[in-house]
Amino acid sequence: MIDQDAVAYTDIHSHLVPGVDDGARTLEDTLASVERLTRLGIRKILTTPHLDGSLTKDPKALEARLNEVTAAWEIAADAIGRDFPEVTFKRGHEIMLDVPDVDFSDPRVRLAGTTFVLIEWPRLHVPPGTVQVLERIIGEGYRPIIAHPERYIGIDRSLDVVRQWRDVGARLQVNYGSVFGRYGAGPKLIASHMLKRGWADYLASDFHAQSQSKIYFKEISVRLESVGASEALKSLCMTNPSRILRGEDPLPVPLLLPEQLSGRKSEECSTSVSPRSVRHSNYSRPK
Repeated sequence: MIDQDAVAYTDIHSHLVPGVDDGARTLEDTLASVERLTRLGIRKILTTPHLDGSLTKDPKALEARLNEVTAAWEIAADAIGRDFPEVTFKRGHEIMLDVPDVDFSDPRVRLAGTTFVLIEWPRLHVPPGTVQVLERIIGEGYRPIIAHPERYIGIDRSLDVVRQWRDVGARLQVNYGSVFGRYGAGPKLIASHMLKRGWADYLASDFHAQSQSKIYFKEISVRLESVGASEALKSLCMTNPSRILRGEDPLPVPLLLPEQLSGRKSEECSTSVSPRSVRHSNYSRPK
C-alpha cells in the first residue's frame, strides 16, 4: 500500500466520536478537535471510543453498542471528509479488559479493521495474570497494544510487569501528556523510563475533545526536535502509528537519553533495545 501522505503525523488513541463516551459530546466538538489536530500536523486520526470487553460475551448488547458507535462515527466521518479532505479518519475501540476472555473477532472492535487491538486494564489497575491474557490474545491471532501503561497504579520504576508484557509480544502506547506530568509525577517518571529504554512503540494523545485541554503534541515535538531526537519523534508519532493502518508491526524505536527527555542537548547517539525473558502470573477476574 502506497502512503499518500507520508509526512503526516498519526494519532492512534482519542475519543472523537460524538456522543458515545466521555470524549466529544457533539459533532461540533469533533470538528473543533480535528481542526486542532490538523494544525499540529496530525492528519491521520484513528479514534478509539471506549468499549467494555465484557460486552463481547453478549452478542445482542455488543451489536447495539457497535451500531451506536458506527452511526455516530459515520456522521463524523462525513463531516470531516467535507471540512478536512486532507484528513484520514478511521476508528477502532479502546477495549477495557473487564473480563480476561474478550472476543475480538468482530473487526469493528479492532483498530481500522486490522488485527491490532487497543486494550486497557480495568480501572487503571493491573489485575493478576495479565501475561496469560496477552498470550491468549496473541495466540488467537490478534496484536495487542496496551494503552498508557505508564498510568496504571502499582507499576514501579523497575518496570518488571511492563517488561513481561513486551517479552510476550504486546506493544505499548504512551500518552503525550504523561511525558509532561499531565497525570502526575508517577506516570511522568514511568513514561520517562519507558522512553529511555526504547520500550514505547507509539505516542498518542488520548484526547477527549475538551476545548480547555492541551493535546501536548506540540510540546513533545518541540522538545525532541530541539535535542536531536527527531528520529525518535518520527518513529513514535509518524512511522509506527501509520504502520497500524496498513496492518504492519512497529519498527524499533531509538532510545531517548535522560538529557533529551529533560530538554538538555546531548551529543550521544541513540540505539535500540532487545527483548528479555518472560515471567508469568495468574489472572483472576476483576471484582
